[in-house]
Parts: sequence; structure tokens; C-alpha cells
Amino acid sequence: MVVATTRQPRRIELFTVPVGSPLRMAPPSNGARPRRGNVPLEEKQRRSWAQTYAETPYNQLPWFSPDPSPSLVRAVDRKWIQPPGPILDIGCGAGTNVLWLSGRGFRATGLDLAPGAIAAAKRRGHRRRSSAAFQEGSVLAMPFRKFAFRAALDNGCFHTLPLAQRGRYAAEVARVVQPGGAFLLTWIGREETRKFGPSHRPSLQEVAAVMEPSFVFVQTEFSDAHSRRGWGAKGHFLARYSALLVRRRSVQPKAR
Repeated sequence: MVVATTRQPRRIELFTVPVGSPLRMAPPSNGARPRRGNVPLEEKQRRSWAQTYAETPYNQLPWFSPDPSPSLVRAVDRKWIQPPGPILDIGCGAGTNVLWLSGRGFRATGLDLAPGAIAAAKRRGHRRRSSAAFQEGSVLAMPFRKFAFRAALDNGCFHTLPLAQRGRYAAEVARVVQPGGAFLLTWIGREETRKFGPSHRPSLQEVAAVMEPSFVFVQTEFSDAHSRRGWGAKGHFLARYSALLVRRRSVQPKAR
């Protein structure tokens, strides 16, 4: 049944709100609700993601693609990431990468903060009779046990995080990925200077600063906006980095 409404949909600019924001508000330690007008940033962003998917069909969002990430396809083709997993997609959105992995023999799980994203991913999986799993949750407090995954990927979640939250993100990814496990991280970098794009565009140095204590950078690739290997979105190509990391088996050696 279709219900008519006069409500105008919220305008969404290209990549102003990238898919799969990993933010979730932790309840105050005293159990009290935040005062009206003093809503914490994490709660504001959680509400924004929920509103985005509630007001706009997932396949009309500017970051949606029916095709898997090219960097993920290359990683699987080159056997950097191999089945059966398990593998986690952080900020999975409507589940395209997870469903693609599941169809190639992986035990794949998608995590996203937005209820609408997870609902869409589950519907798509049901239509395909996929074994892929999807779970709502925050990358800052992932609902998974320690070392639950042999591999993980992030195709547009990290660059939604402000600087202050990146350390928490890195710690959580390190917690759920097994030592020796692969982590494929793709983000839009500082080199993308046009107005459309995520609010935060980390440099390679900024990413290394938070990830290197727990991961080794095996390979890093940069594609500028003029390359067809850049980040494709509704006919646009954005400058991006893609890095293959491996979870350290021991503590990072000290500087000398």
C-alpha cells in the first residue's frame, strides 16, 4: 500500500553524508537523558543517518551502487582476501559488497548504524536468497566478540569520522579482526578539493597515525578524480585512497 504525503524529501547533496556512518551515542553514565538543546554530536549524527534512509529510497542516495567496490573486486581477484572468511563490511549501507562476497563463497556480515540501511540490505539479501548477515550497530562499539573476523573492509565509513573519533574506530577494528587478518580501507582524501564529498577527507598520514599501531600497510593506491579508478558516484569520480592492511600479530616496534 502506498500512502500519499505532502512532506518534501530532504535534499541530499552528493556525498555530503557518506554511507554507513559509524556513530552511535552511548547512554550517559548516570542514566539521565541528554537535555533538550544539548544533544551530543554522536546522537545528532545517528539521528541524521536514520532520517536520511527514512526519507530517501536507498537506491536514490548518491553513494549507492549496485556494483561492488572495484578495490574489493581487485583484492579478491588477487587473493589478498580469500573465502570463506568470515569477513565484515564496516558501514555496509544497502549491502552491495556483502551480497557480492556472499555470492563468492564468503561468510559475510554487514554492519551499519542506519536502521533503514540494514532493512534495505536484508530485503535485497532475501530476494537473492543470500546467506549474508546484516546487523545494526556502531563501529565505535561493534556488537561482535574479539577476533570474530578473518578480514574486514571499509568502503566509505572512516572518512565520515571527525578526528577525535578515529582512535576509537581503529581500536574497534583491531579488536574484531584476527591477527594476520586483512583489512581493506578505502577513503576520499584531501586531494579531492571540490565541494561535493564527505566533510572529512583524511590524508594518508592521518590514516597511518591511527591505524599503524595495530596494522601493517602492505599496499596503498591513490586514484585522482580524472582516473576511472577513482571513487565513482552518480557519474562523478572522486580522488581516493585504497589501502590493504594486515592486523599485527605483535606490538608495533618502538621508534629508534
